[in-house]
Amino acid sequence: MTGRKSITLRLTLLFAALSTAVLLGLGFLIGNSVERHFEEQDLDALRGKLDLTRHALAKVQSAADMKALPQQLEDSLIGHHGLAITIVGAHGESIFSSAGGIPFPQALLSHRAATPSMPLIWTTNGRSFRGIAAAVPTGMAGWRESTVAIATDISHHEQFMASFRLTLWSFVSVAALLSGLLGWAAVRRGLAPLRDIRHAAAAVTASRLDYRLPLGTIPAELAELAETLNQMLARLEDSFRRISDFSGDLAHELRTPVSNLMTETQVALAKTRSAEEYREVLASNVEEFERLARMIADMLFLAKADHGLVVPSRETVDLAQNVRELFLFYEALAEEKGIRLELSGNGSIIGDRLMLRRAFSNLLANAIRHSHPGGHVAVRIDSQAGNAIWLTVENTGDTIPAEYLPRLFDRFFRVDPSRQHASDGAGLGLAITDSIVRAHGGEIQARSADGLTRFKLRLPVRQVPDGIA
Repeated sequence: MTGRKSITLRLTLLFAALSTAVLLGLGFLIGNSVERHFEEQDLDALRGKLDLTRHALAKVQSAADMKALPQQLEDSLIGHHGLAITIVGAHGESIFSSAGGIPFPQALLSHRAATPSMPLIWTTNGRSFRGIAAAVPTGMAGWRESTVAIATDISHHEQFMASFRLTLWSFVSVAALLSGLLGWAAVRRGLAPLRDIRHAAAAVTASRLDYRLPLGTIPAELAELAETLNQMLARLEDSFRRISDFSGDLAHELRTPVSNLMTETQVALAKTRSAEEYREVLASNVEEFERLARMIADMLFLAKADHGLVVPSRETVDLAQNVRELFLFYEALAEEKGIRLELSGNGSIIGDRLMLRRAFSNLLANAIRHSHPGGHVAVRIDSQAGNAIWLTVENTGDTIPAEYLPRLFDRFFRVDPSRQHASDGAGLGLAITDSIVRAHGGEIQARSADGLTRFKLRLPVRQVPDGIA
């Protein structure tokens, strides 16, 4: 777990980052808007005074009017602290300069560095100013245009903006931190169902595989996850049950031949016997050993099939021919019980001939074994649009209860446990048949009704890739 970040931490950081970005953007927007407001406010005042000065100069018609102009302009500046006006003649002579004490730079007085729409900002002695300039004519004949420069002190605006920015960024910092904390609390609360699922999963053990997550109390976003976990638990429960049943059945199946071997051997050793008697004991033991060997071989085959190690060879298999050969093999047994063997249809697939023969043999042996005397066993081969072939094996006999059908292909399963030793079968035939069919990419189904039991195999016509089982 070292170096891994939790979902809570990741979502909290993401929430905090997004909140901070939004707050920073909002802070920049507000700061720029306030600063722009002050700039527009200053420009309105400067342009207003420029228009007033232009109007006053336009009314100057004589030397007397020019002499009265300074007082008129001084009166217009009453109430406008930090605002100053200066008028420079065409030859650089000072016509008027207000008492504001603002040092006008030469760049402004040349009215080339600033216009009414493009103000000039400069700093002198730690104070900042904003100013505009324009060439203004007078009403006197022959009087050349004068340069009017108007400036205002913006130091108080800058001080306000500095204080405003400090307050704004302090608020943004606190808000970002608070957003992170609130995001962490919201994420923790939102992920509470996940912690509940984790606690519930931690309580699941081999003895509590029947537990299921309550879907009604889980949010919609986690409903699919919870349903998937419930399905996983159901599969695990079924697998554990099958393993448990298999272990018990395996011990039971092995106990009988081992017990027979021990009993016969102990009886043989109880007293001195003739060579013929020992030979009979050994012959009986050989039968039990053969039974054990078949069981072990079948279990190894099933183990390989479970791990995808059963790889069928590829050759053309004539299904009808294989079934006819098996009919010849089981003919004596069928005649003994008065059972008719019937075959209809034909077809060929690409697969392993020996493995398929073993699967068909298991189905035929099972059908003959469970058919009533005088009944029949029918094999039907049907092609299906050239992509697959269905092979059906049906027999007359007792109807298999519906609840047993899903377990017919389980290992060691028998519909009638009381007859488990009536034959040499160990309950692995149908399980092996199922593995062989799946190894060929097919499927097998079982149906039983009205005294007729039917096994249907679907086998693909095309070749099967390696490793499919």
